[in-house]
Amino acid sequence: MAGKSDFTWLFHRMGGLDQVEFRSGEDICRLRELDPKLWVALSCPARGLEFDPRTLALIDIDRDGRIRIPEVIEAAEWLCARLRSPGDILHPGHALPLDALEAESERGKRLVATAKAILATLGKADADAIGQDDVTQAAAHASEQMFNGDGILPPLDCLDDDMRAFIRDVIDVSGGVEDVGGEVGVNEPIVQAFMHSLAAWSEWNAGVARTETPLGKSAPELWELVRDLKDKIDDYFMRCELVAYAPSAQDALNLEDRALTDATGLLEHAALAELPLAKAGPDKPLDLAHGLNPAWRIKVERLAAMVKPLLASPEVLSRDDWLKVQEAIAPFSKAVAAKPAPVAAPGVTVPPKKTVDLLGEERIAAILSSGLADRFAVLARHDADGPAASTDIADMERLVLYYRHLHRLLNNFVNFRDFYTPGRKAAFQSGTLFIDGRACHLCMPSGGVEAHAAMAGASQMFLLYCECTRGRKPGESEPEKKMNIVAAVTAGESDLLVPNRNGVYVDNNGDDWDARVVKVVSNPINVWQAVWSPYKKLGSLITDQLSKYANDKQADLIANAGKKLGEVGTQVSAGTAPKFDITRNVGMFAAVGLALGAIGTAVGSIFNAFLSMDWWQAPLVILAAFLIVSGPSVLMAWLKLRQRTLGPLLEASGWAINGRVKLSYAIAKRLSSTAAMPPNSVRSECDQEVRVKRLRRNVFLLAVAVGAAAVLGWLAYRNHRARTERAAAVAPVVAPAAVASETTTESLPPVSEEQ
Repeated sequence: MAGKSDFTWLFHRMGGLDQVEFRSGEDICRLRELDPKLWVALSCPARGLEFDPRTLALIDIDRDGRIRIPEVIEAAEWLCARLRSPGDILHPGHALPLDALEAESERGKRLVATAKAILATLGKADADAIGQDDVTQAAAHASEQMFNGDGILPPLDCLDDDMRAFIRDVIDVSGGVEDVGGEVGVNEPIVQAFMHSLAAWSEWNAGVARTETPLGKSAPELWELVRDLKDKIDDYFMRCELVAYAPSAQDALNLEDRALTDATGLLEHAALAELPLAKAGPDKPLDLAHGLNPAWRIKVERLAAMVKPLLASPEVLSRDDWLKVQEAIAPFSKAVAAKPAPVAAPGVTVPPKKTVDLLGEERIAAILSSGLADRFAVLARHDADGPAASTDIADMERLVLYYRHLHRLLNNFVNFRDFYTPGRKAAFQSGTLFIDGRACHLCMPSGGVEAHAAMAGASQMFLLYCECTRGRKPGESEPEKKMNIVAAVTAGESDLLVPNRNGVYVDNNGDDWDARVVKVVSNPINVWQAVWSPYKKLGSLITDQLSKYANDKQADLIANAGKKLGEVGTQVSAGTAPKFDITRNVGMFAAVGLALGAIGTAVGSIFNAFLSMDWWQAPLVILAAFLIVSGPSVLMAWLKLRQRTLGPLLEASGWAINGRVKLSYAIAKRLSSTAAMPPNSVRSECDQEVRVKRLRRNVFLLAVAVGAAAVLGWLAYRNHRARTERAAAVAPVVAPAAVASETTTESLPPVSEEQ
């Protein structure tokens, strides 16, 4: 699609992709030269986007419900060729200035004249710009006129009865096309194809009527009977041959008594018609009067009456007789098979079921001799040559819509600048979901929830699938509207985001919808959540297990209590109540004591090991334990958060994306926002319960801080004391030697020089 070019493109790195930047009109004019692999999107739906639907319908040239790269290129080149300066596309206004049109060519002059005619019709002759509302009104007005310049005439009430009936016949046989107003009609090429079809059919029908057969004028009726009965009669003779070949298979090939009825009694006509024509025998001819299937008896008897001259015996039909009948009708069958197919007009596909036979021979002859085709040609030419042709109005509408909306489409298709620019919304962002104290701005229609989630889960985002409903507004006929959306959650905690949670969805039109969560695709939302996730899971597990254990024990206690009370009551009544014997329970008490002692010993060992550390080692041990528990969860969350991408989410919604379209932390932070008080807000602490909870929390935190400081201080003191004691233990060993040395030296008399 794109060839080599010396043109210099500018790219920006966004979302892990090199995305082209539109700096001038030349960038748009040369869009065909941009490698399709560098487009962010390859295709997208033509419906369901937050984009002008009429513009998307015009860009979707083949009307297949999708926008593709060639259609975007075609729209860009078409618009650039009709503007004086294509750079105006980058900064479109609400209306297209008339002096922005290229007015040197014949095409441009016609567009300027059309724009001025539209404005004059709307009472804006002095206006120097034409807007979307202006061309929309002009197109609607043109569609209401019989002579609107499109050369297509629907069966309007303003036409006479004969012409309306003629147009309907043309549509029934040769198909139709939509006019500028959306009504189905016909143009001159379709009418010409229709008349050729009628002439060919009439000539063929006359040839069929002239076909000579041994049966004379009864050939058409006999041909229909042979066509209807051929399969059943051939089946009968085949069964007879099989019985002659394998006599043991006769019972299997013939109808059994139980096959004549079903669960409701006798077989219905349709089921009966599926059964064999008659009972088969070895090389047995078909009895034309007795033993026939009731569903086919009338047609067989009529066939026998018509072919009696060809039969060896009028009572039966042998295989040779059946071949003679088919040979006799063969010329007529050949003539019928040569029936011409309806002629199709250029660009119009005739549906297979539409044939000239629908009109009948008399109606076809009447149309061919009526001159209606010539009258239609006069009307169609008058329409096409009329002033302010609808084709010019349609071109003007297309020009205004492209001028106003094409640049936004490029920023949501060629690149995703609207998505990555703060303050803008992409075309696929359909609204905002408010739930659990946060607003999720990346929402889009999801269609089928399960199929969508299967693909969108690869985005590594936390997704909420919601069923949205909205009641009827005044003036609306529908009692209730429903739709499914998917919302990406990129901020806050996920603890309370569970199925059946309720929220409110506000679409881009400002309409509120009741939203109910029906499915959750769980992925990390942020790293801070992953830090505490193991502890929350452990706490939840312990709570669940304790609750389960308590419930089980309570149930066992209640179940056993009644039984024990009954046994004790019986024993008391009999005077045999057991007495408590402590010697029988010594083992149990001893086991409990041993278990508690082992637990205490283990806890004490850990505590002693902790206290034996230096004061600076204790925080490192606590930090290491914290990293061992939270480290894997944080690492996995960090890896998944780095892999968050918009591509699978859009792919599940019908887009074809060229890359991953990553979500950075800054972008993800913009897509969801949590509740926050406005600046300069003041909180009034008037809730006694809140103050008590806050006081308890502060006291607890203070106690923890004081305890930690006390432990660290005690460890530091203990270590200092240990070092002092070690130094004191070494001193008695060194000091006596030193003292002895000093004493000996002092006790010796001085040595004289003579000595």
